[in-house]
Amino acid sequence: MNYLEVFGASAAAIAVLMIGTWVVSLRLRNASIVDIVWGAGFVLVAWVSYALGDGVASRKMLLAWMVTLWGGRLAIYLFIRNHGKGEDPRYVAMRKRRGDKFGMQSLWLVFGLQGVLMWIVSLPVQVGSVADQPDSLGPVEIVGVILYTIGIYFESTGDFQLSQFKADPANAGLVMDQGLWRYTRHPNYFGDFCVWWGIWIVAAATGVGLYAIVGPIVMTFFLLRVSGVAMLERSITKRRPGYDEYMRKTNAFFPGPPRHLS
Repeated sequence: MNYLEVFGASAAAIAVLMIGTWVVSLRLRNASIVDIVWGAGFVLVAWVSYALGDGVASRKMLLAWMVTLWGGRLAIYLFIRNHGKGEDPRYVAMRKRRGDKFGMQSLWLVFGLQGVLMWIVSLPVQVGSVADQPDSLGPVEIVGVILYTIGIYFESTGDFQLSQFKADPANAGLVMDQGLWRYTRHPNYFGDFCVWWGIWIVAAATGVGLYAIVGPIVMTFFLLRVSGVAMLERSITKRRPGYDEYMRKTNAFFPGPPRHLS
């Protein structure tokens, strides 16, 4: 298949997934399930692209497994973390503001929007699965895999360290400033950043994959300015004493040594 056909098939797969998830969310009265499906949706796109793309088999397989490891881990982690805890406060607030209209409006406000973002961010995977040159993997792909591996380490280790910290009753109400969280306030978001720039580098090795740079750019924008760092820190500073001091001594995103406060 050519690029447009793979783009269309990926969009159709995302639409079916997100509409189906929306229907389930209405029955459960819980829009939070979209967060779990977020990672799984990328896995779906990766394997649709692998199956339909006519690109180099080794590059298609590499991209598919890079996305599967990232998306599968994220979906499982969020399922375990969120299971039995009810709807996320973000969606509770949206539901309260919009009243009885939230159910229908969530189709495009929550599920539709995330579906569009999923399609855009995954463009490097789609393009890389169709491009047929160069016909083997090389040093550019190695650079991409190294950056991706750094991202997986930061994201998975950061999530594990945070879950262990929260599991200890002695840490109730305290700010997590240990492990990777000592060097960046958001190791998981920094990990996402590295993962998707690494995936783009693998796709960019094809030449045409350079044009898919919109994917990691959009992911970075949302991580920094919309649903990631900015949104979390607007709320956490109000409910977590000591977070202001943590912000003053710890880098927001890119890891670095803690600053000494006078």
